[in-house]
Amino acid sequence: MTTKEQILQELDQIPEQYLPKVLEFLRHVQQESQEEIDEAGWQAYLESEKEREEVYRRLANA
Repeated sequence: MTTKEQILQELDQIPEQYLPKVLEFLRHVQQESQEEIDEAGWQAYLESEKEREEVYRRLANA
């Protein structure tokens, strides 16, 4: 059984009154995940910018 299937199975057993808290938690995890992706993308951009800077400097000195 996959993790997703296990989560869905557990969700079926949670009383309705607790589901808003579960939803809030899931949205929080999703937001954190997106922030990590955004941060990784930003870091990749900064690294590529540094690489290009070196290339342009070498071209200018050639």
